[in-house]
Amino acid sequence: MSGKERMQKSLPSLGLLTEHDIYLLKEGSHFKLHEKLGAHLIQSEGMRGVYFAVWAPNAESVSVVGDFNGWKGTSHPLRVREDGSGVWEGFFSDIGVGALYKYHLVSRNHQYTVEKSDPFAFCTEIPPRTASVVWDLQHQWSDQAWMAQRAQRNQMTAPISIYEMHLGSWRRVPEEGDRPMTYREMAKPLTEYLQEMKFTHIELMPVSEHPFAGSWGYQVTGYFAPASRWGSLEDFCHLVDRCHAAGIGVFIDWVPGHFPRDDHALARFDGSALYEHEDPRLGEHREWGTLIFNYGRNEVKSFLLSSANFWLEVCHVDGLRVDAVASMLYLDYARAPGDWYPNRHGGKENLEAIALLRELNELVHGRHPGALTMAEESTAWPMVSRPTYVGGLGFSMKWNMGWMNDTLAYMAEDPVHRRYHHDHLTFGLLYAFSENFILPLSHDEVVHGKRSLLDKMPGDAWQRFANLRLLFLYQFTHPGRKLLFMGGEFAQGSEWSHDRALDWALLEFPYQRGVQRLVGAISTASTAASRRCTATISSPRASSGST
Repeated sequence: MSGKERMQKSLPSLGLLTEHDIYLLKEGSHFKLHEKLGAHLIQSEGMRGVYFAVWAPNAESVSVVGDFNGWKGTSHPLRVREDGSGVWEGFFSDIGVGALYKYHLVSRNHQYTVEKSDPFAFCTEIPPRTASVVWDLQHQWSDQAWMAQRAQRNQMTAPISIYEMHLGSWRRVPEEGDRPMTYREMAKPLTEYLQEMKFTHIELMPVSEHPFAGSWGYQVTGYFAPASRWGSLEDFCHLVDRCHAAGIGVFIDWVPGHFPRDDHALARFDGSALYEHEDPRLGEHREWGTLIFNYGRNEVKSFLLSSANFWLEVCHVDGLRVDAVASMLYLDYARAPGDWYPNRHGGKENLEAIALLRELNELVHGRHPGALTMAEESTAWPMVSRPTYVGGLGFSMKWNMGWMNDTLAYMAEDPVHRRYHHDHLTFGLLYAFSENFILPLSHDEVVHGKRSLLDKMPGDAWQRFANLRLLFLYQFTHPGRKLLFMGGEFAQGSEWSHDRALDWALLEFPYQRGVQRLVGAISTASTAASRRCTATISSPRASSGST
């Protein structure tokens, strides 16, 4: 018997993937699947090597290929479990941390052979290369005080002022070919800047691994891997740790609404529509050229819920902003008549996606005290930020897209005409307290020909800067949490571009410096006022009616 055969026969003794895990996987309630599937370093019972497990129920054969075997598909075969789960597993002592690998899959009809990245990889090669990397997280956390106090800092009455940013274009290193800064390189200057500007949180556009930089991270291929462009999993955890040490909370964008068609990733993973719907009326976003998860498949639910739990539990992030929620809620989203069909009740609501979102919010709020969820939801769907037990979706907060559109439309008017458009301001107050709103002046408003915030303002240079200052004052005094995309705080003149740094040199000019100082000042004042209000509401004297 060969060494590999002996290792394969010892798989049950590893105890990594149990019958209970398989039960939870099939039930759709496994929230720590990343601890079971994927590649895991084993150093116990006299064994040292890597255990691999992958879900591929339509495969005829699966093997691990990589730099350790010359990318040949026969020397490291996996075996399928006999429990009908469709999970393939294997243990190999000649593979270690840092090894490059993929899964070589042959479908049952033998007409589909492909090499796929690991859906549960914690690390990948830097794009355009697509191999997964065997990894073992070694970060030692020092944010115990923050985590203990997070529930108080993030309660719904606490001040929240969010700085939205794209990691690859905040600042770059011109001395080294204008490359992006790494997670570790930006940790110190970023936290110092956020403290100076008095933002309470950052929201990072997707940090999950993605192949195309121009997608800004919204077409994810690695749901458990921070983007390797900017460093490793430990490097990302270091950035979060430094933010917490500076008193800054960290939100990330999480994208369960769709995924790209890239051959190396989730699409037709084992030759079948495994993660996506087979029916293109349910499984394709024609507008975006992407695929939609099969929310009714329990194994896919376990995959997505485990991904959300991974970022909160392993990486200590403080909240998830869920992208494109409207595209998940409606079966007819961006579809022509006849290109969709109704649910079992005859409606256009995506019942499986709604159930997933509610389970997500119950998971986050139940397991992670103080963690928040935020919905980018652009329709009038009711009770997005209301608890699931009263029929809501369960999000902590919702982006107020109506406020954003109405406010920018009003500010674009010449001041002499604004008296005819005051409804743009008054209408938002009619529903300002119907949800827990975030007021977003986000990246979406400063790209694709929409112009920068400064260029949206009317008048000459002096008037445009004056109007921009007025916009920020209005935002910070309006009911709701505040969100401002990077560059806006110092009146960047050009549209945002993901492949170059912000125009920091503009701070040499007094107008830009003045806008920056104003944002810092009103953020400080807004935070202080909110804290005074919170203290008044929560004090025993106030609750007893005393003043």
